[in-house]
Amino acid sequence: MEALESVNPISGDTIGYVNTTPLQSTTLMYEQARRAFQTWQNTSIKERLQYIRKLRHIIVEQLEDGIDIIHQDTGKPKVESITADLYTILDAIAYLEKHAEKILKTRKTKTPIAFIGKKSYTSYHPRGVVLVISPWNYPFQLAMNPVINAVIAGNCAILKPSEVTPLVGQWMESLFEQAGFPDHVIQVAHGGKEIGAKLVSEKPDYIFFTGSDRTGKIILQEAAKNLIPTSLELGGKDPMIVFKDAHIERAVNGALWGSLTNYGQVCMSVERIYVEKKIYEPFVVSLKRGLQNLKTELSDDADLGSMTFEQQLQVVQNHVSSAISKGATLYSGSHPKLNQNQGMKIEPIILTGVNHKMEVIQEETFGPVINVIPFENEEEAIKLANNSRYGLSSSVWSKDINKAKRVAGKLAAGSVLVNDVLVAIANPHLPFGGIKDSGIGRYHAAVGVTNFCHQKSIMVDSGFKKAEVNWYPYAGKLPPFIDFVNSWYGKRKKPIKMFSSYIQLLRKSK
Repeated sequence: MEALESVNPISGDTIGYVNTTPLQSTTLMYEQARRAFQTWQNTSIKERLQYIRKLRHIIVEQLEDGIDIIHQDTGKPKVESITADLYTILDAIAYLEKHAEKILKTRKTKTPIAFIGKKSYTSYHPRGVVLVISPWNYPFQLAMNPVINAVIAGNCAILKPSEVTPLVGQWMESLFEQAGFPDHVIQVAHGGKEIGAKLVSEKPDYIFFTGSDRTGKIILQEAAKNLIPTSLELGGKDPMIVFKDAHIERAVNGALWGSLTNYGQVCMSVERIYVEKKIYEPFVVSLKRGLQNLKTELSDDADLGSMTFEQQLQVVQNHVSSAISKGATLYSGSHPKLNQNQGMKIEPIILTGVNHKMEVIQEETFGPVINVIPFENEEEAIKLANNSRYGLSSSVWSKDINKAKRVAGKLAAGSVLVNDVLVAIANPHLPFGGIKDSGIGRYHAAVGVTNFCHQKSIMVDSGFKKAEVNWYPYAGKLPPFIDFVNSWYGKRKKPIKMFSSYIQLLRKSK
């Protein structure tokens, strides 16, 4: 059996191996999941919550081990391992513990007046077997979240974690086992793109994919062949708009963190900073000074980690090289191609003189590259921010909250923050997702659970009447139907006449 090698991105040392899942075993995994689903779907939500509550307790008990595993597998600072990966999942579980029963409860809905005497309901039912394919940049958060939402909704889940961070995938598999989930309710398949493609071909009942837009489109094409519903949480090229009346020091600090947390390897990373011309020069000076003050040496309180995936480093190198060749200025940092001896820990870069004809502005860089562009006015800022095939997240910075909200309403993005960055995804009460090439669907909040269900609409009649007013025969029913519609939906409602017309229809139905 082949094994996935885990290499610490900072040191370059091999830190472990994880056995891959044989390709030929995927059919059996689905068969086991479908059998387990027959029982799991009939468990109460309270019973399902017991398992994720235990999961939460185990994660907390193993917190420091988890921090180390995520830190070593990804190269991100330990503080980011706990705040971005672990805390967000603990909070998501707490949200489900409090709200899942209410979210999935069958609820009564309104019934139109034409259907007097009937009652209407909406109920939620699990889809079956959910395939979750998760990425390497937040290997714990972006895998755990869809899995726990899927199983709380009554589905069984097959998780394919990233092969780039295999130790995190192995740890998650261990956590599910320790939490005592029934056999085959959650299964983990370890491996690369080959096993991912095989799992998609096995026709799951739902696919939840997080990753690049290129791969997401391939998955969507395959899913479409069998009309498999799919959620895609894809890339971004998030804009940050800084107006002259913003709290500049806060905006600079936000820009640094929003651009460089997880070394810029975040789908909501601030990759385009638009600064009003009157403050552009002092802003970039402060940005460079702030960058130079960040702590980079290896320690538990380091500010910056490293790149995680060697292929992504090549993308960063290409984008920077192309931008400089087209006139961009390397305002801070050094070209990553000149730092090959530093391995995956390249020096963060600030680029000025960039424009929308450059790859570094149009394509997702996913690395420690900060691009700063001046703008003249509000209209231009909105136009520049929306000039992208992506639309995941964005931010607006101004002390004039009304202006900031006005601009936020005009930005083409799934989420917008005012005087903050990125953190909308960490609020379990807010739906999260993108538009355009940033994806399809939403997760978190109530929709994060109901996405994994099909909704059933139910209308109930007592069954005592011999016939309905809209049934055969139609003879003599047209005039009272016209009176009914005119009386109820016309310019001036006439309830008495409407009821009179309805009574006529009832008599003609006997």
